[in-house]
Amino acid sequence: MIDKQVKAIEQAVLVGVITQNQNEEQAEEFLNELAFLTLTAGGEAVKRFTQKLEMPHPKTYLGIGKLEEISKYVKEHSIETVIFDDELSPAQFRNIEKVLECKVIDRTNLILDIFAQRAQTSYARTQVEKAQCEYMLPRLTRLWTHLQKQKGGMGMRGPGETEIETDRRIIRDKIALLKEKLKTIDKQMAVQRKNRGKMVRVALVGYTNVGKSTLMNAISKSDVFAENKLFATLDTTVRKVVIKNVPFLMTDTVGFIRKLPTQLVESFKSTLDEVREADLLLHVVDISHPNFEDHIASVNQILADIKSDDKPTILVFNKIDAYTHQTIDEDDLETEKTTLHNTLEEWQKTWMSKLNGDCLFISALEKENFDNFKEVIFEAVKKIHITRFPYNDFLYQEYDDEN
Repeated sequence: MIDKQVKAIEQAVLVGVITQNQNEEQAEEFLNELAFLTLTAGGEAVKRFTQKLEMPHPKTYLGIGKLEEISKYVKEHSIETVIFDDELSPAQFRNIEKVLECKVIDRTNLILDIFAQRAQTSYARTQVEKAQCEYMLPRLTRLWTHLQKQKGGMGMRGPGETEIETDRRIIRDKIALLKEKLKTIDKQMAVQRKNRGKMVRVALVGYTNVGKSTLMNAISKSDVFAENKLFATLDTTVRKVVIKNVPFLMTDTVGFIRKLPTQLVESFKSTLDEVREADLLLHVVDISHPNFEDHIASVNQILADIKSDDKPTILVFNKIDAYTHQTIDEDDLETEKTTLHNTLEEWQKTWMSKLNGDCLFISALEKENFDNFKEVIFEAVKKIHITRFPYNDFLYQEYDDEN
């Protein structure tokens, strides 16, 4: 029984490049993330291949020698899938498949597959389907290379349209229908946002798998799905939260990731609208991740892309219960101290000390430092609420008098 379960897991080989814009350490980090994506999709990464290039080869991504090396390994170990860390062009797909003779997918394809698995609501499924169709459209050539023109001869003569052109037209029509469907749902969601009244809106943003849904559950006492996998939740969740006497709306949004497919950014427009219309952003960070600073930069870049980087933001460093640091013996004079050796207290004295209090260290899972977290959020929401609705100031005055 166990053997059957093991065989059911799809084995994959991961492939990346080391370039002038992506050093060896960064390439390793990207492949670690790609391995986690593979696991989330239901596969297992059994081998990694990298090659140093000035830039990925426009025709084959890697050099032909490296491709042949991968091909040999794939055949010897009966590997089903090879996953490339960057988005491949249609030409690269065709040329790589000719050499490897197995299923080839790229990072974008893998993320879309995970989104398809995770989409629960009709809206999320429609968003993912649109993104998949837009991704597939220019790549139909590799899916239908075996097709010729429609048969000619007596009784079969026609405009001579190739089957691939027919399929392209079908997909274009489907994309148009999905866009119209999404427009309708977007209008409905815009009305819902408008009907939420004049309450302050707080949005949780951050890299995927940093604990946003766990934090949402802890502060709102709701039951949002949370799991230690990438993109555990895709659907936007809005909950009313009350801290002391102040009510506000909290939104849990889809997690960001480096090299996020452009198709998904466009498709998940409505989810991003929740961020655009928020009054306050809680940027949740997994401080136990060794590259959390890169994650912060990636999220900030996406916020800038959607013109939301100027909003009031509080950095919430989550998972302090899982944080570990490397230690150096007093007698060790050779090891150079890096950020990997920082304690949480040392981190707080770095650039984080310049955030003027807009920086919190918590554990959403263990609810460590939660009272301080709630107090800071209360003050931030109260400040926004008083500025917008000064006539409600008496509510806070009453609270202050009582305490």
